[in-house]
Amino acid sequence: MQSTNKTPNKPTGHQQPQLKRALNLPLITLYGLGTTIGGGIYVLVGKVAERAGMMAPISFVAAALLSAFTALTFAELSRRFPKSAGEAVYVKEAFNYKQLAVFVGILVVLNGCVSAAALANGFVGYLQTFAPIQDWMAIIVISIALGLLAAWGIGQSVLAAAIITVIEVAGLLIIVWVARDEFATLPLRSHELMPGLDGAIWLGILSGSFLAFYAFIGFEDMVNVAEEIKDVEKTLPRAIIITLVLTTIIYFLVSLVAVLSIPPHELGQEKAPLSYIYQIKSGSDPALISLIGIFAILNGGLIQMIMASRVLYGMSRQSLTPKALRFMGDINRRTQTPVKATAAVVILVCVLALRFDIESLAETTSLMILIIATLVNAALLRLKLLDTHKPETKGITVPIWVPLCGLVVSLIFALMIAVNLAQ
Repeated sequence: MQSTNKTPNKPTGHQQPQLKRALNLPLITLYGLGTTIGGGIYVLVGKVAERAGMMAPISFVAAALLSAFTALTFAELSRRFPKSAGEAVYVKEAFNYKQLAVFVGILVVLNGCVSAAALANGFVGYLQTFAPIQDWMAIIVISIALGLLAAWGIGQSVLAAAIITVIEVAGLLIIVWVARDEFATLPLRSHELMPGLDGAIWLGILSGSFLAFYAFIGFEDMVNVAEEIKDVEKTLPRAIIITLVLTTIIYFLVSLVAVLSIPPHELGQEKAPLSYIYQIKSGSDPALISLIGIFAILNGGLIQMIMASRVLYGMSRQSLTPKALRFMGDINRRTQTPVKATAAVVILVCVLALRFDIESLAETTSLMILIIATLVNAALLRLKLLDTHKPETKGITVPIWVPLCGLVVSLIFALMIAVNLAQ
């Protein structure tokens, strides 16, 4: 099933307005990095360290391995079906069951909103290092501001996200640099980073990886702007793989210097953990890192809002929403963005951010993503078994064991997180 890239950007005659194809490989890769990095390491490194202790770097690697199978599955499906509301489309094409596709689409929208709400809460912690602003006020103001930017235009909003992504990656490299002397202690402290066969330690690693998985959320956001990417069948799969590799390297280095620099239990008590590391290791005011942390969190929130609004748009355009909600598929002729869907996302983000704390939001997001990943892996597995779409030379095609492994691992992790949340 192919989609032409020659979709007109402007309506002619009676054609409906279309999304604008403005994203190339560098921009969509930075978009992916922005949502993963902004959504994870700046906010959750302390919480992961609190659960996994000195094994936090292993938790991040475990989460990356979990993500890899599903990332490759998304890469192939994004080439087969380059549409907005990607996950819902994949499930619909594989199982030909509209209700299941609707369920997946709703889950993706909720995931984006819950993730953005978690980031809004994380934003408050960094902002309060500058000013004693009320939590509720900061959450509402920033949610509305991000919604306005998302509605402004895909080119403008993703360009802004790309610039912020470069800044936030630079902030992480600064943390690694100021704590670089800790690498010299590795020969003497390497035993602290080895889990051995202790079951309690491995349970801590697993618990940390559940939370760390949230920090790798990003590639599923990328597929939902497929209709705004140039040469999408080639560009999007490459961007997904590049994003996962770069994110894993960065997370491992930052989490390693974090646990080497600060005792994990102490790190877990900090609302702005990277600012704390910078202050301890450099002896300087952490204002710079706090400011970068704010931008990183805002960037992740912006991208989650863009994604959720595109899923609402895509579901409405493909008749996967009730008739009363079909207006979500409207495109503003001036901005060429789904303004009405974006407004609905902003309202939901505000409600969630004001109601729940960051840790519960992050774990709930991870659970929803794992349920979605289970169904998406099952979709590709079914397509391959039925051979309804012959492998093509253009773009990525993965072996059948990739979605099979992704299905098994995602299902197991989803069950474990569900049990953990129920306790």
